[in-house]
Amino acid sequence: MTIALAPIRIPDFGPIAEPPALTGATYAARCDAALAAAGTDWLCVYADREHFANVMFLSGFEPRFEEALLLLGPGGRRVLVTGNECLSYTVVSPLPGLEPMLAQSMSLLGQDRTQAPRLTDVLRAAGLRGGDRVGLVGWKYLDAPEWEGEGAPAPFIPAAYVAAVARVVGADALVDATPVLLAPATGQRSIIDADQIAIFEAAAARGSAMVWRALTGLRPGDTEREGALRMAYDGAPLNVHTMLASGNAATGPVIGLASPGARRIAKGDGVSTAVGLWGGLTARAGLVDDSNDDFVAIAARYFAGLVRWYAVANIGVAGGVLHDAVTETLAAGGLRSLLNPGHLTGHEEWSNTPVRPGSTEPLVSGMHMQVDVIPTPMRDGWALNCEDCVVFADAALRDDLAARHPAVWQRIVARRRFVTDTLGVAMADSVLPLSSIPLCLPPLWLRSGEIFVNG
Repeated sequence: MTIALAPIRIPDFGPIAEPPALTGATYAARCDAALAAAGTDWLCVYADREHFANVMFLSGFEPRFEEALLLLGPGGRRVLVTGNECLSYTVVSPLPGLEPMLAQSMSLLGQDRTQAPRLTDVLRAAGLRGGDRVGLVGWKYLDAPEWEGEGAPAPFIPAAYVAAVARVVGADALVDATPVLLAPATGQRSIIDADQIAIFEAAAARGSAMVWRALTGLRPGDTEREGALRMAYDGAPLNVHTMLASGNAATGPVIGLASPGARRIAKGDGVSTAVGLWGGLTARAGLVDDSNDDFVAIAARYFAGLVRWYAVANIGVAGGVLHDAVTETLAAGGLRSLLNPGHLTGHEEWSNTPVRPGSTEPLVSGMHMQVDVIPTPMRDGWALNCEDCVVFADAALRDDLAARHPAVWQRIVARRRFVTDTLGVAMADSVLPLSSIPLCLPPLWLRSGEIFVNG
């Protein structure tokens, strides 16, 4: 493997039209499948402003300012419990037969509580009864090593809401059904279809273009906020706060999670930026410089780890195998991945991952995964990162995507050709790049036209 910088022009992979919205029938099928997989009388799915993705996936609704509960029950019952501000907003959901119900406990402090102050009364009015088995879906779940004591772990839902459901049906009737949606290889949200791929592809392409505009336009003397302005954000929904942070040896490590501030960027500074829309996150980090041989050498060793990721990743490969392959390649270059080298993504930046040490869970067709290999250690004032998202698709899913969304498919084919033929990076037929800058890593941002290739 010979990694080198080369002058490369990233092609225009095609215009991004607004993808068709998901139908009510799609959401209804998702709800029915989730309830059936839970095997309970009711499924109670929690959401708030940050942890909205489960309810969004099932209904097309996500709460603003407050919390919400989606109740799926016998006979196709679909009840959406919200507070004062979101009650009128429930009309955004195309889910057939959806019944909005007001529970003012979900409203912000100080707002009116005179109409529906008790969640327990609302739950009973929705149809929950003593003895009904209720599956609770929170935003994550505990594995066995994380829990001490007898009994099942508590679900990741505010205790007040769990207590209200327990009051109505009985504490012994509650089960944590979060894995039904979030288990890596079998969760309802972990495997997406062609229509959802089309929606996420448009978002991932637009978000990656925002990152590239910031990277190629940023100049010494810009403040971080001025750098972020170059993204040309158009208001698309975010799955994570927008990031742009810089630093030098005197200021310490570049904190990639930080939002842009007033710091003025100088030549030689490290800069990290990321944009995550509903559909995937793109991140890039490097030096605002035109020459630094030591940094380029380390960046080349990092890029070798990314090349290895794409060479190994394929449907049927165990997550632990992919983890070890990337880890071993990075270690040969004196690096390691700060977090798991790859995780599931979508409406939220990270839902779960099969890519972890010892994991036997396989990569599955329909998985939407972020190639998230954050190299460490880094010198103070240096930053290095290259994150994009891909979808794994078997022949049947690829054929379905090509038939239902031909423009999306043409862009994906063009990206694959660019990565394999121009960048020299091999990948399985199942790997579908969604980013508009797939695997494009310029370590020196003042020479952004030069990116790594595998010779």
